Amino acid sequence: MKFFRAIMAASLLAVCAGQRASAATGNVLFSGTVTATCTITINSNGTMTVSSNLQSLSSHNAAGSAGSAQVDTTGGVSLSVDPVTTTTVPVSDTTATTWIPTFATSGAQTIAETGTATALTVPGTSTVAVNLAAPRAARTGSPPATIRRR
Repeated sequence: MKFFRAIMAASLLAVCAGQRASAATGNVLFSGTVTATCTITINSNGTMTVSSNLQSLSSHNAAGSAGSAQVDTTGGVSLSVDPVTTTTVPVSDTTATTWIPTFATSGAQTIAETGTATALTVPGTSTVAVNLAAPRAARTGSPPATIRRR
């Protein structure tokens, strides 16, 4: 039986030896899921300055600047800025201050300045400008509050 198999294999090889092999083409399909990812890189810190009427401390004031970050995303994420939770003020300053963080983006996705969480649906790189403002209500009958930088 072994001898018969060897003869059959040899004869098949002899028959196939003179034949050309044909190349075949076809499609191989792949599927997968890319989960939403986001990487944030801080480019620069912002600077808050006092307004000329001493009624606000803001990165929007003259000589102020927004903080900057780079966001790389596959899309499908939400961008927001957290509110300020801790500040240090002079002991004599008992006036409540409302801190208002906002952001805007340019690049892969453009978002006008907002303080509301916004979906980043477009994959790619965006530059985020982050601003912070602390307006003070004007006081009547007394001098305006003084905001000191340290």
